[in-house]
Amino acid sequence: MTEKRWSSDFITMLEALRMPAQFQAGRRYLRAGRVRSLTISSSLAMAVVWDDDGQTYRTRVAVRAFGQADWRRIERALAEQAIHAARLLSGRLPDDLDRVVASFGLSLFPVELQELAMDCTCTTWQVPCRHLTATFYALADSFDQDPFGILTWRGRGREELLDHLRVLRSQPEPENNQATVEKPRGFWTAGPRLALPPQGPHGRPDAVLDLLEPLDLTAGRYQVTDLLRRAYRVMASEAGAEAAEDTVD
Repeated sequence: MTEKRWSSDFITMLEALRMPAQFQAGRRYLRAGRVRSLTISSSLAMAVVWDDDGQTYRTRVAVRAFGQADWRRIERALAEQAIHAARLLSGRLPDDLDRVVASFGLSLFPVELQELAMDCTCTTWQVPCRHLTATFYALADSFDQDPFGILTWRGRGREELLDHLRVLRSQPEPENNQATVEKPRGFWTAGPRLALPPQGPHGRPDAVLDLLEPLDLTAGRYQVTDLLRRAYRVMASEAGAEAAEDTVD
């Protein structure tokens, strides 16, 4: 699979400036190996560029780094997607990383020249000069060779990012409250004991309940077993009263 060329959006924005002479010279300088010592740190890229006259000039290209709160949101979003985390931990950027960043109102690359601060030690009045455009192309090439440089430029180094992802991936997932069904209060739990009438001198009509497994059920506030015992005793008492009336008659 062909890896994504991360530099395309960056170069497209720069070349939209319609400065063909400077960008042509920048491409020529890069092909000739005139760009030396390119370094990328948080928000700043610096290079040394050799000119045709043998002089060297130092260039700097700065961009706003994402804040810590922005990076925390981005890292959480990446950690939540196993495929994104796996790709990053294997040393590659997710192809839709720019979409993930955009979901937080951010842009992986500058979208207009005003987002860049740049300077060169040469004396030309043109900005960007040919030394800066050569630095742009060198920067773009470095992004294609090591896309993590893009994140470094935006304020998050490779090792720091991967360490944060490992920590986030190792944390237990929060419980899904919507998937957890809370048991109704009083359901499958024992309620208060019901006051039962005293047992008579004869056999217990509710003895059959002693043969059953305990029923941890409630009806209203009371245990179902207690209600059944009371019902058996009441029915037995009423049956006894009816039998006595039949004997008298």
